[in-house]
Amino acid sequence: MRISLPSDWHPAISRGVEPITFKPLYMKRVWGGRELEHVYGRELPDATRPFGEAWEIVDREGEQSVVDDGPLAGNSLHELWNTRQAELFGEGYGTHPRFPILIKVLDARDDLSIQVHPPLHLAAELGGEPKTEMWFIADCDPGAKLYVGLKQGVTRADFEQAIADGSVADCVHAIQPQPGDSIFIPSGRLHAIGAGFLIHEIQQNSDTTYRVFDWNRLGLDGTPRDLHVAQSLASIDFDDFEPAMDTPQGDILASCPYFKTECKQLAATEEIANPLTGKFSILSVVKGELESTAGRRFGKGCFLLLPRDATPLRALADTTVLQVTLP
Repeated sequence: MRISLPSDWHPAISRGVEPITFKPLYMKRVWGGRELEHVYGRELPDATRPFGEAWEIVDREGEQSVVDDGPLAGNSLHELWNTRQAELFGEGYGTHPRFPILIKVLDARDDLSIQVHPPLHLAAELGGEPKTEMWFIADCDPGAKLYVGLKQGVTRADFEQAIADGSVADCVHAIQPQPGDSIFIPSGRLHAIGAGFLIHEIQQNSDTTYRVFDWNRLGLDGTPRDLHVAQSLASIDFDDFEPAMDTPQGDILASCPYFKTECKQLAATEEIANPLTGKFSILSVVKGELESTAGRRFGKGCFLLLPRDATPLRALADTTVLQVTLP
């Protein structure tokens, strides 16, 4: 007997409880290294060059996540977002023509440039996109420093003089975090990641960064990297003095109009599901291992998208995950 299927039936949805995983995009950076290979067992696309970023989930015109396994393999995130949004992601995202967040792993073996992202009210005027983000410290060397905000009392005039005489680093507040710490970086906050960090970054879907100081070094091509002094000075919040690492509110590490990030501690056999009915979420495994109902396993360093109707995943050991949702 032949069975007629509904016209809107999809094999990925009838089985559609499984997580979706994507191929990472690896970015060479002068400040990068090979910790993604050493810590997460990744196969990097070049045997010797430094890779500073893995773009795990991204939907941009020039950079695109592509599904790497299962019935949806080969589909881009942009295709899924625009053709199967309601069934995979949920309702209510119609104002976003592209998937609205970007998730990365950063491997900083040298200091990143001291930089800022433009705030919403100035971004278009400056020719960029606003970018609010958060950092979760997956690992760090003892004594490694983040540079965030200004030292108490530094004025705009002081900062401009420091640009002129090459002493910008003396104006920026330094923090020494521990693995498991996190910090929110709103647009307008001066910041830099120091050497010795492996960081999970959750951010708005933007790639606008204004460098104000780059430690007087050369880029991978042997020439100084571009600086954006005028744009930086227009964007920096000069009232942002000496912020500390964030204090979690229960499981919540960060909550803003663009994303919400929670850190979940799971005991062995405990399950994790989408926290909002009819909505998707993204998981990154910080430690431990998860298993799906089909027996797929996701260990340390895995990133996965749980479709709106995904069945819960089960922890196989004590497991820590970041869970990201949209407001």
